[in-house]
Amino acid sequence: MTLFILIISGILGATLTFFISEKLKQGPVKASALLALVVGLFFYCFPNWLDPYLTKHIQVVFIGASFIGMVSASTMKNYALLAIAGTLFTLIYMSKRNVFNGYGGSLGTLAFVALLSTMAFATAIAEQRKIKARMTFIWKTIKKRLK
Repeated sequence: MTLFILIISGILGATLTFFISEKLKQGPVKASALLALVVGLFFYCFPNWLDPYLTKHIQVVFIGASFIGMVSASTMKNYALLAIAGTLFTLIYMSKRNVFNGYGGSLGTLAFVALLSTMAFATAIAEQRKIKARMTFIWKTIKKRLK
């Protein structure tokens, strides 16, 4: 249940930031900062509302995922892909959070990796037929040269 709550937090961080940035025309920095402030203040004012583990990590996951939502609308317009990237960010963060202790920029780096991976996977799926045709062509060319 804890992981599920953190994944929802990651999805909301990415999609709400993008929504406020693009649909409400506030810009990516204002959108991320506003949402981070709201989440941070909520858990500052109500620290005992949830389990201490969740109180600590929801904020971090939400803020890190909000970096994903800062992506330009010309690059990404699909909320489903943003949700997938937010989920991937949460999963990477939860499995590797102790690795990045003491390093600055770890949330932004994880957000970049999650977003880039999601975009690459989506492009590969969309271009699957073209990629397969190119690989077949390359394979046939290699076979001809080896004969």
